[in-house]
Amino acid sequence: MSVALTTTTPLTTDPETLGYMRGFPPSPDRLITFQDGSFRSFPELRWAWSNIRQLVPTVNVWRGPGPASALPRAEQDIGAVAWTTMDGRPMTFDKMLEETYADGIAVLHRGKLIYERYFGALKPHKPHIAMSVTKSFTGVLAGILVAEGRIDPQAPVTDYVPELKPSAFGDARVHEVMDMTTGLAYTEVYTDKNSDVWGLRRANGMAPIPPGYDGPTTIFDFLIAQKKQGEHGKAFAYKTVNTDVLAWICRRASNMTLSDLLSERIWQPMGAEEDAHYHVDRIGTESGGGGLSTTLRDLARFGETMRSHGRFNGRQIVPSQVVEDIARGGDPEKFQPAGYTTLPGASYRNQWWVTHNDHGAYMARGVYGQGIYIDPKAEMVIARYASHPMAGNAANDPVTLPAYMALAKALMAGG
Repeated sequence: MSVALTTTTPLTTDPETLGYMRGFPPSPDRLITFQDGSFRSFPELRWAWSNIRQLVPTVNVWRGPGPASALPRAEQDIGAVAWTTMDGRPMTFDKMLEETYADGIAVLHRGKLIYERYFGALKPHKPHIAMSVTKSFTGVLAGILVAEGRIDPQAPVTDYVPELKPSAFGDARVHEVMDMTTGLAYTEVYTDKNSDVWGLRRANGMAPIPPGYDGPTTIFDFLIAQKKQGEHGKAFAYKTVNTDVLAWICRRASNMTLSDLLSERIWQPMGAEEDAHYHVDRIGTESGGGGLSTTLRDLARFGETMRSHGRFNGRQIVPSQVVEDIARGGDPEKFQPAGYTTLPGASYRNQWWVTHNDHGAYMARGVYGQGIYIDPKAEMVIARYASHPMAGNAANDPVTLPAYMALAKALMAGG
């Protein structure tokens, strides 16, 4: 049950201060569970996003037997970097972290860790749920399989997953799924309990099954039931089911689970510090659209791999053409009708958000404030986990996006 708060601030909602899940057993007013849905309420989610494994089934992404890759440090005090928010307020980097309910942030400049901070329930060794940042991992795995000739972006989706023939994806091409330009009836409105995204959450194991429910209870069954609305290939529309279809294609093309594929192709060669994990549905299928949890530093390692054109830890992990294709971006004209006012001129390419700004920055983004921000011109990577009260990034962008550009310019000016 949610705690009544007179003032909702990061300090008053800190899960450590509130004492969630303390005691043996925890007291009823500090108990967070899956079945009653309290883990999705604010401020309980400030504990839950750093403790997913205590709530739902998961599967490991093995880091492998080798040593963790080096993240050399060159500490800088960037907390006083100042700028103006999109709505005209003066702000500093430290204040931004507080105002946007950051759980952790790591900043890399030229491959060196210059700033790392943790708040709330997050610790350096603990995985935090990445939400839709997961999509960008799925996109990169798909890109690797495309580069190897195992996936043809121009091929029909049904070449890989014939079970989808009667669904909305029956006449879609793989590249339309990769770039989310499919025409689907599915809706993704986080604040509307009648939106289809809540059906997806029930299917993928991130929402309980209510009494009398007769809808899909696995990811595969949910995808097969999707209906078409409009034409494929015409416009971008952000819908997580595209990524789950792409994950299904990756499984078929590689003959591997998503967790084993990520472990073999990225987590092990990258020299991850800790295992990651995916939450899974009721038959053990990973949520490729939002189920990955990683430590903050490993998220930063992945961002640095992308910034370095796929090369990290002394090896080429992601083919450079895969990274460069993402960084070039998609079609801004197809993106524009989606109405993202905080991302003017942006596009979407293979599960990544591309700003087309002066620095060529591109991003992985997830609800409640999760993100990887890659600024090639400034040689900067920002990895961030958060537990904002509001799911949509419209609550974060007016503060965080100007912060990242201001920091990039400060680092460039500092040499």
